[in-house]
Amino acid sequence: MTIQNSLEKLTLPEITPARDEDILAYLRHSCKIAEIAAAAERNNLALKLCEQLDIKVTDEELQIAGDAFRQENKLLGASETLAWLAQQRISVEDWSQIIRISLLTQKLKEHLFGAVLDDHYINNRDSYKRVALSQILVRDLTEAMKITKVLRDEKGSFCTLALEYSKGKQSRENGAFVGVRFLTELLPQITNAIADTKVGELVGPIQTQLGYHILRVEKWFPSDLSEVREQILEFLFKNWLEERIASAPDA
Repeated sequence: MTIQNSLEKLTLPEITPARDEDILAYLRHSCKIAEIAAAAERNNLALKLCEQLDIKVTDEELQIAGDAFRQENKLLGASETLAWLAQQRISVEDWSQIIRISLLTQKLKEHLFGAVLDDHYINNRDSYKRVALSQILVRDLTEAMKITKVLRDEKGSFCTLALEYSKGKQSRENGAFVGVRFLTELLPQITNAIADTKVGELVGPIQTQLGYHILRVEKWFPSDLSEVREQILEFLFKNWLEERIASAPDA
């Protein structure tokens, strides 16, 4: 009997919606529970800080944020919204709480770091530059050196070699191009390697936990505070929380 015949005769058991305990078990088995727990702990801490600092969200702010969320996610009517809530397995009250926590957290960031944000940006302006970057990612150093040699000495096509060799899904599918990124979004090894690189210059191989990166800067974009304000607030808030948690007596 062929495999195809065996598959055709196989009767799948009934697929039932996963229960909350099934989802929790999956998170534990996939080793993602620590990440989820950390996010929950951060939310709880933010809410307690907001209560301590008397930071609140008005009904009007909640309504505006809810309307913006629906617009962004194309939930333009009641039926679309209810279908989305059912798909996410959350109630209207759960959704309102999600938006409320987001607004409170944003207000908390502004309260704590709004006054120092401009100085931080001025002192770290270069860190918030954006770069259009192409890369070829491979697992083996010998292969990386071979590709680099073809690019440098034989003027090989970066795009063609990425399509053939890159193990990175995005770079392979897009002919090496991985998009426009803030330097702060990149792995530290890559940020350091390309910091002073000119457009069109080849860099690498650079080793990271992902493998060996062969990089080319396509374009640099100057930083603008309006574009990175939220990113800076999140960076300052995250570092501040980590420092406080690390220095806590029972840490």
